[in-house]
Formats: sequence, C-alpha cells, structure tokens
Amino acid sequence: MSNAISPLRMPAEWEPHRATWIAWPHHEPDWPGKFAAIPWVYAEIVRALAKHEPVEILCQSDDAQASAQAAIEAHGIMTGHVRLHTVPTDRVWLRDSAPTGVLQAPGRVVLVDWAFNAWAKYDNWRRDDVVGEAVARVTGYERVVPRRPDGRSPIVLEGGGIDVNGHGLLLVTEEWLLSDVQVRNPGMTRVDYERTFGEWLGVRRTIWLGEGCVGDDTHGHVDDIARFVADDTIVVAVERDPADENHRRSLDNLRRLEKAAALADVGPLRIVQLPFPRAVVMNGERLPASYANFYIANGVVIVPTFNDPNDRPALNTLAELMPSHQVVGIHAVDLVWGLGTLHCLTQQEPLGR
Repeated sequence: MSNAISPLRMPAEWEPHRATWIAWPHHEPDWPGKFAAIPWVYAEIVRALAKHEPVEILCQSDDAQASAQAAIEAHGIMTGHVRLHTVPTDRVWLRDSAPTGVLQAPGRVVLVDWAFNAWAKYDNWRRDDVVGEAVARVTGYERVVPRRPDGRSPIVLEGGGIDVNGHGLLLVTEEWLLSDVQVRNPGMTRVDYERTFGEWLGVRRTIWLGEGCVGDDTHGHVDDIARFVADDTIVVAVERDPADENHRRSLDNLRRLEKAAALADVGPLRIVQLPFPRAVVMNGERLPASYANFYIANGVVIVPTFNDPNDRPALNTLAELMPSHQVVGIHAVDLVWGLGTLHCLTQQEPLGR
C-alpha cells in the first residue's frame, strides 16, 4: 500500500511541539521491587516539561488518573499545562506504541500509526496497539496506517528505533530490523524499510548502524546509541572500556557514522561522542543505561542521569550542542529498571499550522 497523501515529513525532535504525550506508570512488573518510586520520577519529568509545553497523560483508569493528579499537585506542577485522559495501556513506553506525528505541507499534522506487537517479545500488547486511535480521538488529526509491501498487514515499527534530522536523514540499526531476533515484519528487506521511511517520513537517506547497547530489551533501538541534535550534528554513545561489550558495538557504530558523514548526499556531518555511564546492573541483569536516551522538548532537553561521574560531561556536551535549550538531568537509576528511560516514555506531537 503506497502513501496516498504524500508528501509527508517527520520533523526533527527539536522542531516546535504542540505537546508531549506520556502514559502514567501502572504496570508493576516493569519495575519489580521499585514501582513505588516510579510515579514520583514521572512527576519530576512532567514538572520539567510542563514549564515549556503542554503534557498529555494517558491514565489506566479513573483511579490512576486521581493518583496522577495528586502526584502532579504535590510537585507544584503548572496544572494548566497538563491534561489527563483515561486510556488503558499495557505498558507506558509511548515512544514505541504511540503514533509518529508527521507534517503534510503546508504544515498539517498527520498521525502515522504503526502496528505495535510489544517488540515481538511479550504477549500483552493489544491495548498498546490501539493507543494511536486514542491520540487521534483527542487531537482530531487524521490517522494513517502504513502497510507492508503485500498490502495485507500493517507495518510493525517503534518510534525508539528511528531518529531523524527533519531534512531527509534517518538513523536506524540493522540489529533492530534486519536480524533474525524479535522479527517485526517477516520478509521485509532493507530496501523495503528504506522505501517505507521515504513514503511515510520523508526520508531520502537511511543511515544504518549496527547494534544497539547491551541490555536493550528492544533488540537494537537507536535512541540509546545515536541521536541527531541539529540538522548536521549527531551524538553517538561511545564506551571507552575495551572490557565492556558496548566498546565493540559503539566503535563499530562510530565508524559507520564517520563513513556516512563523508558521503556527498549525507554530509558534511559533525559526529560528537557521548560517554556511557558505568554499567548499571540490577539483580544480575545489565540495564540499558545511556545518556543518548534524552528527550528534546520546546526549549528544554531532559537527560537521564545515573549517579555517575560521566553525568556531568554528558550534560555539558548536550548543553554545548543545544545552547538554546535548558538541559535538565533526571535521576534514572530506578527508571531504567523498567528497561527504558526518558526518550522511551515520551512522544512528541508536532506543532501544525
């Protein structure tokens, strides 16, 4: 099924937002033994964002909505910038389950609603798969569903697996879409994906990285390893310890980016390195702790921090690269026990005209 409403363009994350969407935490098994702390972390996230743009919050039930309201008020948040909606979800990772907001000239917002199957790994996903319908009801935007080349099945895709500069370049990993683990769309090829990105996101060149970071439950999402911070600038997480598995992976991704930056239809690109924090381990499980999982809102960048010496260099690097934004660190040691942090739980709604 081809895109009948072209041209569409996915704006860069730093382009103006109408709002940020999140879902209030409710699935205790995502944070076993630590769930009590998570709503307070979310309240801090909302506090940081609501100063700069509206925040739309999906709540599991009316009771969950009341709990969210109480936490928001306890944190002294600008409640006029927050709206709560009773919309049941399986999990709260809206980067992956919510639709991708794109622009159709001359600035009309369209929701590209990919199918969602819990990263081809978990059984509870059916409520998350219809989050796009709820967002469309609230916003009134047109919702479109991309389909695989045979036209029979919707394309399964997650927002954490893609990152764009808003001018035709997209970052993605081979591990996520081209490996034989957690296969989202059996039979789809590199060419099929590149065609999909072109039709639905306005991408003219896909930059394929290799693997994601160690501990990534999604099997290769790019938002833990490499991100655009400007039209011509990418930050890439690089692990300097040769004994850490992220060292090999990150150096391979760095080489791929440097090679892509030299291509006439891609570069020149500035490649800036971000450190990784120390390995964060819980109950013997390596967690996907990464500063690259930051989220860019209107005038602010929220960055996960890990009580680590590299917190400050990472925050400083991002502040230098985005001087028009306030950079705010959010403590994420408890949050990452859910196998995701700030970018994973947010989804931007672009500002239309």
